[in-house]
Amino acid sequence: MLAMFSADTTIARLALALAIGLLVGLERGWREREEPAGSRTAGIRTYGASGLLGGAMAALASALSAPSILVAGFIGFGAIFGWFKYKEGQHDHNFSVTGVVAALLVFVLGALAVVGDYRVAAAGGAILAGLLASRETLHGALKKLTWLELRSAIVLAVMTAVILPVLPDRAVDPWGGFNPWEVWFFTVLTAAISFMGYVAVRLLGSARGLLVSGLAGAVVSSTAVTVAMARTARSAASARPLVGASCLAAMISILRVGGIVTIVEPRVLAAMLPEAVAAAACFAAFGLVFLFRGNGDAAPAETPKNPFDLTALLLFALLFAVVSTASAAVVGQFGSSSLVATSALSGTFDVDVSVLSALRLLDQGITSATIGQAVLAALAANAMARLGLAVAAGPVSFWLPYLVATLVAAAAGFAVYLAPIDGLLSFSS
Repeated sequence: MLAMFSADTTIARLALALAIGLLVGLERGWREREEPAGSRTAGIRTYGASGLLGGAMAALASALSAPSILVAGFIGFGAIFGWFKYKEGQHDHNFSVTGVVAALLVFVLGALAVVGDYRVAAAGGAILAGLLASRETLHGALKKLTWLELRSAIVLAVMTAVILPVLPDRAVDPWGGFNPWEVWFFTVLTAAISFMGYVAVRLLGSARGLLVSGLAGAVVSSTAVTVAMARTARSAASARPLVGASCLAAMISILRVGGIVTIVEPRVLAAMLPEAVAAAACFAAFGLVFLFRGNGDAAPAETPKNPFDLTALLLFALLFAVVSTASAAVVGQFGSSSLVATSALSGTFDVDVSVLSALRLLDQGITSATIGQAVLAALAANAMARLGLAVAAGPVSFWLPYLVATLVAAAAGFAVYLAPIDGLLSFSS
């Protein structure tokens, strides 16, 4: 309660309430700085006073132990401010309610700064000001997003917040490999990562060239980027920039797997990160050299398709469930040594499925070193699969330098595996 605060503390909290209002009012006033004085309902002073009013009403309600004072003050403030905004909207033919909501939030945050957690109030004020200031960015993003993409985001939210909590979080097969909650969680996680990369490509556009399309497109599918580059190389004046973009896509694929391992099972990082970093560094070096030292024109890769298609997502979940169950059954029958071969085989088709299936076996008696080897095997197999598709889809001028880059990256990773650097990482296995 406010009565427990000293006078200095109360003054400081009232100052914070005022500051919250001034911060929001600064953004609101800047937008209307060209308008004549007195033509707007609220500016920097009004919003500042609104925050201070909320703080003062909260202080008075706390001092008199009468919460109804704060409630009445909030209702009265909202009614008066809303009436002025209504008259302003009639005059300007403006139907926006943003200013009213912002003023109400300023009042509430001002009250929270005095009688609640002042850190929460300060953070809320900063978030509110940032949200108001990002109007053009948010509106521009909405104009670029299609209904299919918006629907995908909504479906993702439903599958995460509605379906995931009701799934059983336990193995339902004899080998302990098929856990419905884990299968769906990893499926949604992978789809979310791909969807964010897809949105980045859509917002940035292809005008930024091969660098952006190669890097961001690889978050969705490095294989798709490589095939698109290989096809483009058939008609491009020079294939080298396209090879460079494909090498950078391969680097992103490795880093994406590293990110998945970090999120899902960081205990496995020590067993695969040095080799993965070495391979990724080689792909990065080749990519930058080919991309910026290549000559001729090359068209950017095609914009990838929406990665959160419901059918594709369900197929991913089915494949993940089958691979997870099969991996657990094979490991249970033949021991942990079979995991590497299983991961390599499944990684040829989908590296994410292979890696996630291997990671979930950590708590089932498989060591982190063995799982790390399985992750590396999946990465190597997937790289070979990309190379095979590049050979099939592109000319020699494309796949030959890409072959060299892939072999050098694989050799670098294998060299680090044979001669590990002690003390490079401090992760526990």
